[in-house]
Amino acid sequence: MSIRVNHLTKLYGRQRALDNVSLDIHPGEVVGLLGPNGAGKSTLMKIITCFIPPTEGEVSVCGHDIFEESIRVREKVGYLPENNPLYLEMYVREYLEFVAGIHKIRGNVKGRVKEMIELTGLTLEQRKKIGALSKGYRQRVGLAQALIHDPEVLILDEPTSGLDPNQIQEIRGLIRTIGAEKTVMLSTHIMQEVEAICDRAVIIHKGRIIADDATRNLTASAGSKNLVTVEFSGKVTRDDLANIKEISKITQKQPNIWVVETDTQTDIREALFKLAVSKGASILSLSREELRLEEVFQILTRD
Repeated sequence: MSIRVNHLTKLYGRQRALDNVSLDIHPGEVVGLLGPNGAGKSTLMKIITCFIPPTEGEVSVCGHDIFEESIRVREKVGYLPENNPLYLEMYVREYLEFVAGIHKIRGNVKGRVKEMIELTGLTLEQRKKIGALSKGYRQRVGLAQALIHDPEVLILDEPTSGLDPNQIQEIRGLIRTIGAEKTVMLSTHIMQEVEAICDRAVIIHKGRIIADDATRNLTASAGSKNLVTVEFSGKVTRDDLANIKEISKITQKQPNIWVVETDTQTDIREALFKLAVSKGASILSLSREELRLEEVFQILTRD
């Protein structure tokens, strides 16, 4: 087991940041940790990486207990915190060689640094000071330092926070590449990121895990809502659609394209066909959609 969390609780005074959390992550999984601000995501990651101790419970990484073998745990884990603390006055290559020294990497240190620079796309920036880099390239430096000691487990806290769309795509691609060989846990507020990168999603709310499944299973089982997109050839109004009693929500995407939502499993395609006939229109397209992960998240974390 790459990560095992058993009945974990963390108290800050009277506040329960984590409340009896249990979680297993298997080798080779890429797991997205989701939750509102203050849900306990960063606290969980900091405990797993030995930055802070839990109040109660057990945690092991690659079979090593965080209390009894914290040094061994740190050897197995690469960690990129949300604020990505870097020495801005150091040059990229210089910094990575410094981090390699901290990890007591033996053998060809310069070769290992060169490998990480190439993997993270820092070749053209390696002779620059970190403080002169864009945020996207600083994130790459953070990933390189997290990987320099070849850990089995990589933990990333908001790895694409504050990046522009192009930078986000680049970092996602890099994480996918890394995830082919390592166990990865990442926290994010971007649902599309989890859908694009992760095999599994864990949703945490008020310090408790409220959902844990493959991303495709979460979207399929989150609720009883049906979404149907319909395109008419002629004019059909919102009021016309509202007359179909099973429809609970109507969204207009384009002049003749509507997304209708029902709270039941009733198939409304026949009702839509009858409406089209009554209005002298045809249905050009009709498709049923699953809930997006973002909608699932909103349903599960709604107070």
